[in-house]
Parts: sequence; C-alpha cells; structure tokens
Amino acid sequence: MASVAHPWLSPVALALLAPFAAVDDAQAGELNLSAIARYASSEQVSDIAQFGDVKPTDWAYQALSNLIERYGCAAGHPGGTYRGGKAMTRFEAAALLNACLDRVSEVSDELKRLMAEFAKERAMLKGRVDGLEAKVGVLEAQQFSTTTKLSGQATMVLGGTAFGGSAINGSANTVNSVSQGALPLTNAVTFNYDVQLNFDTSFNGNDLLRTVLRSGNFDGTSNSFGGGGPTTLSQLEVAFQEDSGANVVGIDKLYYQLPIGAGFTATMGGRVGQEDMLALWPSVYPSATVLDVLTLNGAPIAYNKNLGPGIGLWWQQNGFSISGSYVAANGADGSPARGGIGTANAVSSGTLQLGYQQEQWGAAFLYSAVQRMGAAYGTGYLMNVLNSTPNLTNAFAISGYWQPKQSGWLPSISAGWGLNSTTFSQVQPAGTPTTSQSWSVGLNWADAFRKGNAAGMAIGQAPFATAQSGGGSPNDGNWMWEWWYSFQVTDNISITPALFYLSRPLGQDTPAGQSFNQLGALIKTQFSF
Repeated sequence: MASVAHPWLSPVALALLAPFAAVDDAQAGELNLSAIARYASSEQVSDIAQFGDVKPTDWAYQALSNLIERYGCAAGHPGGTYRGGKAMTRFEAAALLNACLDRVSEVSDELKRLMAEFAKERAMLKGRVDGLEAKVGVLEAQQFSTTTKLSGQATMVLGGTAFGGSAINGSANTVNSVSQGALPLTNAVTFNYDVQLNFDTSFNGNDLLRTVLRSGNFDGTSNSFGGGGPTTLSQLEVAFQEDSGANVVGIDKLYYQLPIGAGFTATMGGRVGQEDMLALWPSVYPSATVLDVLTLNGAPIAYNKNLGPGIGLWWQQNGFSISGSYVAANGADGSPARGGIGTANAVSSGTLQLGYQQEQWGAAFLYSAVQRMGAAYGTGYLMNVLNSTPNLTNAFAISGYWQPKQSGWLPSISAGWGLNSTTFSQVQPAGTPTTSQSWSVGLNWADAFRKGNAAGMAIGQAPFATAQSGGGSPNDGNWMWEWWYSFQVTDNISITPALFYLSRPLGQDTPAGQSFNQLGALIKTQFSF
C-alpha cells in the first residue's frame, strides 16, 4: 500500500472512515457547517494518552495506537478529544476527506475509492463554499471602512425668552437703542434642532482625518436664541448657520491631524477650527451647556473658534504645550478683494498658546491677532462697531481650571479673563471703543444627586468696552448667569432644563436713564450615538 503524509489516510484511518460511504443519500442534505468546520480543522496528537476520552477497552484504542506508532501522530478534535462515539454525516466525512487531500503526497487505491464515493458531497461542498466566499466578497466591498468611526449628536431645544425694562416699546415689540434705533425683540417660544455627524478615519492608528457634517435651524435671527440685535449674548452652543441656509446639510469641518515625532502634531484642513489646533483647552466646563459665550474660557475674542482653511502645529511633553495656528475664514475665495490667504480680507486669526496641564488642573496663556472678524459675542455697543468697521484686534487670554479627584459636593472650577485692544484702518470718531475686556467663572458638579447626572452654573461678562477714543469711560457693563441640570436618561439620551439671565445686553447702547434685560428658559434634549 502506498504511504500517505497525513495519518488520517493510513490503512487504519481509511478503514475507520469507509463505513460512512454506505450512508444513504437522504443524509446528504444534512449540511451542518459548524460540524464540517470542526472536522476540517483537526488537531494533531503524538501520544494516545492525549485522547482524554479514549480508554484501553474501546474498540478504536488499538487502531489509534498502531496509527500513532506507525505515523507518529493522529488527528483529534480541539481540546484533546477523539469523540469516537459521535456519528458523522456524509458531508462531514467529505469535509474531513477534503481537509486531508491537501496533505497527501501519494494517492492510494483506498483513497481513490473514497474520493469517488464522496465525489457528489465534495462537489456540493465546493459549490456552497464558493457561494459563501462570493457573498463575503460582496459584503466586504460594501461594508463601511474598518478604519473609520462614525459618531453623532442630535440636539432639540424648546424654549423662549422674556425681555424687561423701561427701554422696551411694548406695542411695537421693540427696544430702543442709542446707535441702532428701535430693535425688534425675538421673544416667541421656539423649537429648534441641531444635528452633527463625525467621521473619524485613521490610516496608521495615530493620525486622524476628521469630517463633520452638520445641519440645524438655529438661524441666528428668527428664534429666541438667535444672533440678531440684543439677543446675541444668548446664542446657544448648538446654534448653527451655513451660507446655504438652515435645514441644509453641509461640511462643518474637514481636517487632517498627524503626529510628526518629538512631541509635535501638525494639523491642516480646508475647514478647520481654531480650537482643533490647540494642544490644551483650559476648561472642564461643558462645551454644550446654554450660553456659548460662557464656554469660551472667559475670552470669546481670543478663543474665537474661527473656522475656515487653516494650518497649525503644537508641541506637547511632560504637561507643557505650545500651540500655533492660522485660520482664514475667507481663505477659500480666490479674489483678494473678498478673501484669500494672508490678504487684507482673509478674516483671519493667528493664535499662539502656552499651556501647562496636570491630572487635576491646567492653565494657559493665549494670544490671537484677529483680523476684520469683529466679535461673535459682546454688548450691543461693542459689536455694532467691531462688526461694521474694518479692524485688527490683539486679544489676550489667561484661563485655567481645577477639578476634584472624585465627584462630590466640591465642583470643578473653570475661569478665564480676556483683554482686547482694537485698531482701525480708518480714523474713527470720538467715543469709538478701543479696549474691551471679558471674564467668566463656571462651576460643574458631576454625579449631582444621582450618578450620571450633572449640574452647573456660570457667571461672567461678555466682551464690553473699557476704553474709547477721545477719552472718557464707557458705561458698557453687562452681567450674564446660567443655571442648568442634566438628567442622564440613558447612556445616550440626556434632558437638560436651564435658565439664563442677561442684565444689560445692549451695554452702553441702552438709552441713558433706561433699563433693558433678558430672561430665558429652555429644555434641551440631546441624543448621542
């Protein structure tokens, strides 16, 4: 008899397998893929003692002993078992035969007989395996990239604001201002939404390609939390406005981040935010609370979150960090009269940050040169000038935070202060604001009253004028407060009721001897996935 390389195909092994050739054809349809896979992936053993379920009194004991003695090994099931009393279908026997054929050096007469006997089952197995492989190929071609992670956040907000003060004209639903005349009040109850989808792709495990799709209907003017006129300070963090209009999905961000060694990380993108290129965000106050202005480290002009084509580099080591970046909001426009990179109309911000961070605390100093950007937040008096007149603002910020090791009655504390000096390309009349300041303090209690829930409050002043051309002292102060409590309904759903109050949104633009304030309430529902 010709010798074979695989011990299953010894004369003894073939004798053990041969009875399955007599199984009737009805059993041919019993295709058990898991059993077939088990028989096709046999383990090799070199000692009869390794078969824990084979006893010397078993009929196959001597046959297996002879097999191991002659060929040096035999095949068994995973875990060192032989399972000699378990029945085998013809398909399983065919799978076992196929598994052995790849290791056969010479084909014996017994093997030819078995191959002929199981030809039908082997052909059916091959057809089914080929079909499965084809389906798997289609699924692999259609599946989402294994290196890309999708996460998302959907936010819905129901709320409204109420205005008070002697500067209000109730019959016209307007408020009187010094420089802008009668301003309409946006005090209707509204229901708005914001949706954000994040696609994070890594090509080597260390880099990051981030694409953010976003849409919403916080249009800035037609809702209670919008950006027009006196309500600017109450604009929510979730407020979103694209040039294409509300309810239109757009690319909110697209940038690539790559570590380049020695503690350095480089970032570049066609639509990247200033905050994406900072090694340290010096705050632990939640970024998605109520008033966006109270989440910007006490310095909304320095931490302006300018968004557009940009490039940045940071170094980080042993808690120390240095970050530098440049963003041009109009950098995608090729006309120097309207935009470009490094032009007078780029609407750019160049930023340098020095920071230090430990486990419980961190602090940073930041400088931004803000070109023609104006102010996203501020008193009506300050914004009316900065948003309508070409200017360059040198913005400085000192910010930091501390947090307890464990949640309890002690809250985390985040605080910051900003100082801004503005120059204009043209001579301005006396009374134009040239210096402004801002500050904020935020407290956050984790696991407040119940594990997973959180509570917080913040107080501060949005940018307000502290000096003006021609001398004199501006009367531009405005205080802001917010209070909120977040119920974590599930791991992915939270409900946050909140209140906020603005003592003097127009600042110095409030008519002399008159008052104007704003109170808002809302319920925010957030879904994370």
